[in-house]
This record gives sequence, structure tokens and C-alpha cells, in this order.
Amino acid sequence: MNAPASPADGYLLEALDIVKRFGDFTANDRVTLRLPPGEIHALLGENGAGKSTLVKIVYGALQPTGGELRWRGETVEVPSPAAARRLGIGMVFQHFSLFEALTVAENIALALPGRFDLAALAERIARVSAEYGLPLEPTALVADLSVGERQRIEIVRCLIQEPRLLIMDEPTAVLTPQEADQLFVTLRRLAGEGCAVLYISHRLEEVKQLCHDATILRHGKVVANVDPQVETAASLARLMVGADVHAVSAEGHAPQGPPMLATASLSLPADGPFGVALHNVSLEVRAGEVVAIAGVAGNGQSELFEALSGERLAPVPEAVTVAGQPCGTRGVTARRKLGAAFVPEERLGHSAVPGFLLSDNALLTRHATGGDLVRAGFIDRPGLRAVADRVMERFDVRTSRVNPPAQSLSGGNLQKFVVGRELDREPAVLVIDQPTWGVDAGAAALIRQVLLDMAEGGAAVLVISQDLDEIFEIADRIAVISRGELSAAYPAGEIDRERVGLLMAGAHESRIRGGESSATGAHENQAPAAGSSGTGGHGHGAPANGGHATRDRDCGAPAAGAHETRGPESEAPGGRKSGGESTA
Repeated sequence: MNAPASPADGYLLEALDIVKRFGDFTANDRVTLRLPPGEIHALLGENGAGKSTLVKIVYGALQPTGGELRWRGETVEVPSPAAARRLGIGMVFQHFSLFEALTVAENIALALPGRFDLAALAERIARVSAEYGLPLEPTALVADLSVGERQRIEIVRCLIQEPRLLIMDEPTAVLTPQEADQLFVTLRRLAGEGCAVLYISHRLEEVKQLCHDATILRHGKVVANVDPQVETAASLARLMVGADVHAVSAEGHAPQGPPMLATASLSLPADGPFGVALHNVSLEVRAGEVVAIAGVAGNGQSELFEALSGERLAPVPEAVTVAGQPCGTRGVTARRKLGAAFVPEERLGHSAVPGFLLSDNALLTRHATGGDLVRAGFIDRPGLRAVADRVMERFDVRTSRVNPPAQSLSGGNLQKFVVGRELDREPAVLVIDQPTWGVDAGAAALIRQVLLDMAEGGAAVLVISQDLDEIFEIADRIAVISRGELSAAYPAGEIDRERVGLLMAGAHESRIRGGESSATGAHENQAPAAGSSGTGGHGHGAPANGGHATRDRDCGAPAAGAHETRGPESEAPGGRKSGGESTA
């Protein structure tokens, strides 16, 4: 690892005694952060600790209430992101800001000041991206690119402007292990060239691996500055939350029972020009087990969740089965009445209505399954308050006042409430999408333990997640989805991260673009657990050197070491929206 420049050489950025208040709430309370050139510096803290507020101040998206910013030793004001970029500050956000209908070059051009020559810019993009090991095709449409390639666009868009400080917010959340390793190579090279990197992540093992220094925030204040390489993940988590984070335990796991959730050759067409079609998805989740589906974001996870929850209907009832009952053509409420519960990925707008009180949000999934909460069209408001209070107490949901609107909660607290709302029903089947996305270590441990406890109590739990640490911590079996095609479900003890990474890159896919075909070369052996169901199909052999598969439209063989190039999804029969029903 390249060592950072010595502070004696002068700091690149100094944020001194930064204060930011929103009304009576203090998000940053005299926070000081110093970055020398060439340092990869982690900014850590639980949800609501003030990390996002601080980096938005540095990037010019927010103005501080008090304190001082210094850039290369001189006091500066950063009134806007454009002003930050002029100084040499770039930022790659957790959620991409790209137009799918535009090319790579056109998206990058939108962030550049003044006039430009698109052809010359395209040449520069190709050169810079190749130099930093982030190859991009400037003329490619963003809609055809994988999530890993889209993140490359965001990074190269910053590199084109030659930043001296690069801020990265949860950069590996959507990457395969191989893509994350390549990102670390790039960041180390940038640091070696004198660029400082401010790195925000909840993945503490990668912080230990990558970062030279770490500043830890808690309740808006700096509580520690440490060398992450001499800390443990547990000690970093303890500093973040102010207490020991209890290890997740699966002891006493219940024996597996009958199938409670199943799909049989489920195929649905893409729902829109940038959606992903589902292809012959077969899956079985038994009572008493946790099955996890891994995959890079944008490979059909949302479409599969909608098909399982009943937001989108299958062409035949037998395509989806809940508690032994075919229900592929039945909606969300019917599936809830069979004992199923669903937690979508998006908290605000899908899991919860932002402006609704927590008690009103509790009603959204209980109106038909909540006993006496709704009688003859009348809502039992005291009963709803009791449900909300019970969930908040059991799941340690922290709020600024009694029964607040959902939009006032931090991401981690809202996620705990949404998960608790569904578990309070004691469902027999739970489908949960990205259960700990952007959630701090303490909240993540609580949610994961609750999922294990559900399975130990006899429930069937299906987890869709991009977090491999999470998957290997809680799953009994692991499947992988890529471009709408699901692999076999492997016992967790019989598959490693490298293998999962290759499956995430499409090693199991049996299709080529333009039609169905058997792959050239070795086939992927299926290995579902005894009595469980896999996809029933064979796939491509693993690309060489851990690379991502590039589909050859003539022969279907993956090119060794190349990254997957995505094309238009083939249409599958059937599929429609279910009468406006939602999982919230």
C-alpha cells in the first residue's frame, strides 16, 4: 500500500470545528477533519452520525452554520458543487446520477463546464479509463451497461476533471468482489499520485484493508481518530455505536420443514425499456431456512421481488407458490393472507409513505391481516399506535418525538421499523430485499439476528442482498441472479466468495443474446441441497482470471477476462401489473 504524504508537507483539506444545525437539531457539532495529499481516509459512523452532512459541506451541497474550510492552507467558501469541482474536489455518490438513454461520453459531458468537442472527449475518456484500469466504451448506451460499469462512469467523470480530493460514498455496495478489488487498485494508484480519498463505508473489513486513517463520528461529534489497520472490525464498530455490537448467532437452527415459497420456471418480460426480463426462475425456500440471492444491482432483483410479492403477476398460478397454494396470478393482499410478508429495497415511497405517521404506515400492510385494526371500514387508531409503539420498542427505533412521520427517521431507524412492522405479524414466509442497505453495524446486526431467529422459529426467509458479508453470515443456501437468470442454490458451506463473484458475472447463464443456446465449453454443475430446487439449467464456464463474461453473439462463449456487455433483454411471455397493489 502506498503511504500517504506526511502532514508536515501541508494538508490538502482542513474542515475545522464544522457546525451544521437544522432548526434545533445539530447534525455536525464542532467536527474537525484533516486530509493530507495521498491519504485514503475513512469516515465512519452509524446512521445519523453526521457523515453525509459533513461531506455535503465539503462538496458545496450544504453550507455550514459555523466553522471553517481550508483548502491547501487557505480559507475558502464552497458555495456549490461546481465551486468544489473548480477547487479540485470530486464526489462519487452512492446512487448514480446517469441518464440511461445517453451514451457514456454524453453523460460525462453533462458534468463538464464550457464548450467541448464530443469526439475529442470520447478519445480522452477511452484513454483515461484505460490508464486507471477502468475501461469504458464512450459510445455505449448507459442502459446497456452493468452496474459496475456505471460506477466506472462516475469515477472517470471525476478523473477527467483531475481532482485532488475524491469523495466516495459506499462505493462497493453494488460491486462484485472482483470489481471491488479492481477499484481498490485504482484508489491506491490515485493516492500514490497525491490524490486524497475520503472513503465512506459500513464495510469495516474493506476499510481495514484499504484506508490509512479513519475519523469516527457519533451523534454528530468526532469520537476517535484511529489507524484502521491496527484496529479490528469489532473495535471500529464499538467506536461507531458506543457499545459492543453483538455477534450474530445461528445456534439452535431449526430443522428444515416443507417448502413454503417456491417459483417454477417463472418468466416475465422486461417491464419497460430499461427493465430486466426474468428467465425460467425456479427456487424453493423451506420452513426453517434462510435462502439468500446474491447479485450485482440491476440484474433482476427488483423484478423478482415484484413477482414474489404479487406487485407483478405471473402468467399462470403455479409460477409462484406460497404455503403450498398456487398464487402467481393473485396480488399482494392475497399472498399476505397466506402468511407472507414483504420488505422492499426502497424504504421511502415503497416500504413507507414519507409524510405518513409511523402508526399510519403500520396500517399499510395490516389493513387486511391485522385482526381488528380495521372493522367495518373504521380504523382502530389506538390499536395502530400500540402496534407502532410495540415495534419501536422491540427494534430500538429511535425517534425525535412520539409517532413521527416516516421521513423524519434516519435510514437505519426507518429500516428497523419497516422490518419490525412485518415481523410483528409473525409471518410464515418473509421476502426481504437489501435488508441492511446503508445501515450501520449495530442496526445491521439486529436485523440479521431477527432474520435468523425467524428461521429458527420455523419461518421460511428469502433474502435478496448485494452484501456478501451478510449473505455468508446468515444464509443456509446461496443462489445468484444475473441478467434475470437464477443459478442453483448452493449450501453456504460449499461455495466461496470467488465462486459467487463469478456467478454474479454470469458464469451460470444458459442463454446468449438473441435466443437460447447451450454454452461453449464447461457447464456449471448444479449443486442444490438435498430436497431443494435449483434452476434446472446449465451455464457458461467461469471466465478466466475472474473476469466478467462478454457475450459473443455468434458462438455464445464468454471472452476470457472481459467484462460483461449487456444487450436488449429477450421477451418472455406473460406478466402484468396487479391492479395497483403495492407492498407498502
